[in-house]
Amino acid sequence: MTTHDEDVIERANAADRTPVVFVHGLWLLPSSWDRWAEHFERAGYAPVSLSWPDDPGTVEEANRHPEVFAGKTVGQVADHLAGLIGGLKRKPAVIGHSFGGLLTQILAGRGLSAASVAIDPAPFRGVLPLPVSSLRSAAPVLTNPANRNRAVPLTFDQFRYAFANAVSEEEARQLYETFAVPAPGAPLFQAATANLNPWTEAKVDTENPERGPLLIVSGEKDHTVPWALSNASYRRQRRNPGITEIIEIKGRGHALTIDHGWQEVADTALAFVRRFV
Repeated sequence: MTTHDEDVIERANAADRTPVVFVHGLWLLPSSWDRWAEHFERAGYAPVSLSWPDDPGTVEEANRHPEVFAGKTVGQVADHLAGLIGGLKRKPAVIGHSFGGLLTQILAGRGLSAASVAIDPAPFRGVLPLPVSSLRSAAPVLTNPANRNRAVPLTFDQFRYAFANAVSEEEARQLYETFAVPAPGAPLFQAATANLNPWTEAKVDTENPERGPLLIVSGEKDHTVPWALSNASYRRQRRNPGITEIIEIKGRGHALTIDHGWQEVADTALAFVRRFV
């Protein structure tokens, strides 16, 4: 557990409010949720932006030491987050983006969430579509098998396509410089091969009655996780006895949690959480 995680968990427990856990995805850090955390705190919740194992404290540090990201797998990160959530006095809502959205569903499937919001979530075993734009977005990692054990940064052009295609060139550059960090390659290989591997860590217990309410949010213009993937995840999750909903936010790409329109997405998630916790 990092000092950051200790601090946010301690503050959440001291606040005696319902915690809302934020889970980032690849190429981002917990700081990508800072505006969301402030927004949810003003709404009466205790925000908890959790780290993946060995996350550096800043974007600058992350880009100086990319090796710390290498080798992290979906299962390792899920177990790490589950352990941190276990330190909370109250059962939290969980909100995650991209691979954080997959992790959110894994945690919910373990019965650890009071309500969950998965934003443009990475696919899990049983999600079958393979959109061309998703393959292109993952190509910087998947085209080299050695990347499975490496940390892989994105060039600006790669980030522009995968994250920031729905914003201006100027904003895309600002987002890249402010938020982008290297990411472990292993989770992308795990997601890409999940339907071929019965023992994959990229799987979700969609039938656990303790899963709780789940909202899947899809950005209309997302290249990395387009509607076909989000909707396929939704169809798999509908078999759960809990409430399962999906919403598409028009005109938004994969950077929808960090770009200029982040508050629209945050308010969508907040409204869902408020219904249940």
